Amino acid sequence: MIARVTTADIDTVRTSLGDAVEVFRESVLPALHEQPGYEGAYVLISPEGKALALTFWATVQDADAGMAGARSFYAEQVAKFATIYRSPPGRDSYDVVLAE
Repeated sequence: MIARVTTADIDTVRTSLGDAVEVFRESVLPALHEQPGYEGAYVLISPEGKALALTFWATVQDADAGMAGARSFYAEQVAKFATIYRSPPGRDSYDVVLAE
């Protein structure tokens, strides 16, 4: 299993944390469910607006498929939050070596 991690800083002056979560819930999650190899997600958020989104994928190929190209699946999803980020999001990838 592969975990993709996106870190973001939400501008809480421009939008509420609840509104940001709702965009993820109503728009990003349905799109994720359509992606081959998608196995779930966790979204963590602090009261100050720091966000951590973890998505889980069956294989490296599944995880990488959504990252390819300038108009990639990942880029399309990030664009949904463009007006509420304080700065561009970061991203990384990890092998899941233990899950309980």
